[in-house]
Amino acid sequence: MLEDKVCVVTGSGGGIGRATAVEMGRQGAKVVVTDVNDEFGAETVDLVRETGAEATYVRCDVRSEDEIRALVDTAVTTFGGLDVLHNNAGVHETDFATYPTVDTLPLDVWTKVYEINLRGVWLATKHAAPHLRASYRGPAIVNAASIGGLVGYPMAAAYCSTKGAVLQLTRATAIDLAPVRCNAYCPGSIDTPMVQKYVDAADDKDAIMRALTGSHLIPRLGQPVEVGRLVCFLASDDASFITGSAFTIDGGSLAWRGANG
Repeated sequence: MLEDKVCVVTGSGGGIGRATAVEMGRQGAKVVVTDVNDEFGAETVDLVRETGAEATYVRCDVRSEDEIRALVDTAVTTFGGLDVLHNNAGVHETDFATYPTVDTLPLDVWTKVYEINLRGVWLATKHAAPHLRASYRGPAIVNAASIGGLVGYPMAAAYCSTKGAVLQLTRATAIDLAPVRCNAYCPGSIDTPMVQKYVDAADDKDAIMRALTGSHLIPRLGQPVEVGRLVCFLASDDASFITGSAFTIDGGSLAWRGANG
C-alpha cells in the first residue's frame, strides 16, 4: 500500500515506531528511521532492510528545531522527497519521575513531556509541510495520540493532556494543510517499553497489569505491529478520503468505559 512512498517515522528505535517502520518497509516504502538512541535506531534500520526496503537513520531529538530541519532535509536529499510523516515520538512522566501525580509532578518533567509529545509533533509537521504539499504520491501525516487523550489515567496528567492536545493539533493541521491528509490514532495499552515503565512505577505491578488488560474487551495487551498496520493504512491511498479524524485501537476499552472512563 505504500510502494515507493518516502516515510519518516519519529521515535522509531523501538515499540510502535519500530513496528510501524518495519511494516512500512514490508509495504514497499522508503523509510527514514529517527530516534535519540543511535543503537536502537540502527537496529530498526536493519530490520527494515531485511524486508527488502530502503532505509536510513537520522538521529533527531524532536524538541530541537535544528534537528527536525536536518531530519527533513536528509529525507528529501536521500530519497528525493517526502510523502508520509508519522509523528510517533513520545514519552510518559513515569519515564522520568516516581509516582508523578498532578500535585507532585516536577515542573521539569511536565515541560519535557510537553516538549516531546506536543511541540515535537508541531515542529516536525511545520518543517515537513512544504515537502508534503509538493508530493504527488498521496501525502499524509499520522499522529500518535492515545486513549489517554480521551479519558484520564493516574500518574499521567502531563501525558494525557499532551495527547488530548495532539488530537486538536491533528484537526487543525488537516484544515491548514488540506488536501494533505492528517489523522491520529488512539491506542489503548500496547506491549511497549512505555507501558512496561508505567507498570513498573506502580506499587502493585500485577494489579496494574490486570487493570490494563482487564479494561480491554479483547483481554490482552495490544501488539505494536497491530498499531503499525493501522498507521500504514492511514498513510496509504486506501485512506484517501479520510482526514482530520482519530481512530481508537484499544481492544474495545472505550466501548464499555465510555468517553468519561
